Amino acid sequence: MNATLLALALSLLSSVAYAAAAVAQERLASRNPGSGVLRMLSSGAWWGSVALNAAAALLHVVALKYGPLTVVQPLGALTLVAAVPLGARIAGRRVSATEWRGTAYTLAGLAAILVVASGSAPGKVLSTSEAVAVAAVTAALIGLLARPGARPGIRHASASGVASGVASALTQTVTVAATDRSESLLSVQVIGVALLVAAFAAGGLLLSQTAYRDGLGAPLAVVTLANPVAAAVIGLSLLGESLRGGAAGVLLALAGAGLAAWGVVLLTRMSPVPVDDDHPVAAVLALEPSTASVEPALREKRVPRQPEPGHLTPL
Repeated sequence: MNATLLALALSLLSSVAYAAAAVAQERLASRNPGSGVLRMLSSGAWWGSVALNAAAALLHVVALKYGPLTVVQPLGALTLVAAVPLGARIAGRRVSATEWRGTAYTLAGLAAILVVASGSAPGKVLSTSEAVAVAAVTAALIGLLARPGARPGIRHASASGVASGVASALTQTVTVAATDRSESLLSVQVIGVALLVAAFAAGGLLLSQTAYRDGLGAPLAVVTLANPVAAAVIGLSLLGESLRGGAAGVLLALAGAGLAAWGVVLLTRMSPVPVDDDHPVAAVLALEPSTASVEPALREKRVPRQPEPGHLTPL
């Protein structure tokens, strides 16, 4: 099989696995809206979504081995294409026209941004001081986005995307430093940055779990959009990367960002449809005596009280 075709196939499988993990997280979050971190860690379904995310990440890494970054990285946006209809099918409903338009606009915008921003792998990596500075700024931004307030789903999704994007950028530093024969695998740079990668990756996963409580489409779109944006900011400001195409490339990137943002707006207008997982009879049987209501017609027709033994009732 051609190497590029193999990379395309692996990227498609990676996107499907990411989408399945997102749907599983959304279903788990909607069924247990008040569950904390400890309860999630004890849930087999949550660990199943973690396994799907790990498999998707591994497939993505293997795809990068066989295909160029300009081909593989934009295909990560296919997660949206797979997740929206998959989530709707599991919820027992049809994908609306607004969801289709929002998904299409988001994908088109992401494709424009990734095509312009993608290029050959940079030779420069983050130094230890730069990695620590990036981690500090990112942690402050995540804390600001994760604060209590209105629309936590979108804010947590933004924080999750930023955390994942920074983790990806730091992973490049770990990989280059670990494979450099002049550096030890147990050096401060490798171990320190690897710990930061693990922290941001885990934080991004937990933040995405809380983001999916408000539905799947919009939070997943925000995560998919914030991830490459965060990585691009680090690449442009610290790694010496530049947008391809000069002024035309900048205009295309801005147009793609606007189109993707409009797609996110369309997806945020869609409210999740509640799904009743219990059978109606089971729901009735589960009622507490104090919560069961009496029909008005039955309330008026009361059965006469039976006389006690030894007493006569008047005719």
